[in-house]
Amino acid sequence: MIRGIRPLLRGSTYAGALFAYCGALASLLLLPFAALPALAWPSATYAVQAVLTLLVWAVLIGVTGTARTTRRVLIACARRMLGVQLPDPAGGRRRASSPGSGSAPAAPTGTDRRRTPVWLLLHVALGWAGVQLSMVLFFTGLTIPGGWAGVEAGVSVNGWSLRTQSGGWQSWVAAPCCVLLAAVLCVAVTNALRWLAPRLLGPSAAERLALAAERELALAERNRLAHELHDSIGHTLTATTIQAAVAGEVLSADPVAARAAMRSIEESTRAALEDLDYVLGVLREEKTGAEPARTLADLPELLDRVRHAGALVEAELPGEPAQVQGAVSRAAYRILQEALTNALRHGAGGPVTVRVAALPDGLEIGVVNRTGAEAATGTGRRAFPTSGHGLPGLAERVRLLHGEFEAGPDGPQHWRLAVRLPVRLPA
Repeated sequence: MIRGIRPLLRGSTYAGALFAYCGALASLLLLPFAALPALAWPSATYAVQAVLTLLVWAVLIGVTGTARTTRRVLIACARRMLGVQLPDPAGGRRRASSPGSGSAPAAPTGTDRRRTPVWLLLHVALGWAGVQLSMVLFFTGLTIPGGWAGVEAGVSVNGWSLRTQSGGWQSWVAAPCCVLLAAVLCVAVTNALRWLAPRLLGPSAAERLALAAERELALAERNRLAHELHDSIGHTLTATTIQAAVAGEVLSADPVAARAAMRSIEESTRAALEDLDYVLGVLREEKTGAEPARTLADLPELLDRVRHAGALVEAELPGEPAQVQGAVSRAAYRILQEALTNALRHGAGGPVTVRVAALPDGLEIGVVNRTGAEAATGTGRRAFPTSGHGLPGLAERVRLLHGEFEAGPDGPQHWRLAVRLPVRLPA
């Protein structure tokens, strides 16, 4: 019993009914235009003119629903007034594509938008039926008990009739029943619109695919930016922290080495700021400049920064890796950057061997460094804590380029990372 009465006490019920009634009243703006064909045919009977006006009115309402803006407004209003969960139409919040993010999803077809006119017609029909019946019931319930305006209430079904005299006890029974029926009618109209909204304003099969594609592109872009921040900012913070410690330790004994470490810190942080500005611009959906693209041509600078951090780096670069271009070269740089960062963080001293070989059928990358029970750098500093995102991010980069990835212990005291990327060298 209480559960059945509960919808009558909810404000959302009457907000939904108000939504229906507002749709009906808004359709009055089209009624003068709908009446023009009937006015142009004065010889027609009243019934023909009425039917013609209703048909033209329905057509105008349907045409209004074909506009994409109308659909977006209706979805927003239905979410607020009816309390239904409806996603924005596909393409409504599309972000400008960025390099490597893929093509934008296609907008919904015209067939998907034809459901909006159907919604508008049903919305207006329910609104007019609801507003007229509920007002009649409500005002009847108010006027029956006092006998205002000589009201006499009656119900007739299949020849059986029941009538109440104005001011009699029957009127005091019929009055609350009329008000209750008006409230029940509001519940029925609201529930009908809530049932129709997901089916007519919700995403169709094509729109679900487009929304899924948008989410996939947004997630891929977010993951790409996360990898860029992790590789670039993580490497810079690790290297500069170690370089600052080295500079502080040798400042008195070797000022030249200290100044070299400080210059390396300056160069590293400048490059990291460029990456950070670009990523923040993308996240804010602002127009940004060209994405900072560091390739294997910048590998000597990366190796110098690692050496300035106190690591002993032995590099082998057969086959001129700087000739590798495009996405493979950019990915190879980030892979080496992350591998060298891990060597700085977790290495136990000793040389770090770097091999980058540009072969006719692919690019081979190998990084080997020493490990220990308690990793420490050559200056005795403890290793950095790990986030656990570095190696999975590298594996994903390699997988996207259809390469081969391997990382793990290489004997009792060494760690080895090996990557092979398919590449076609320029002629």
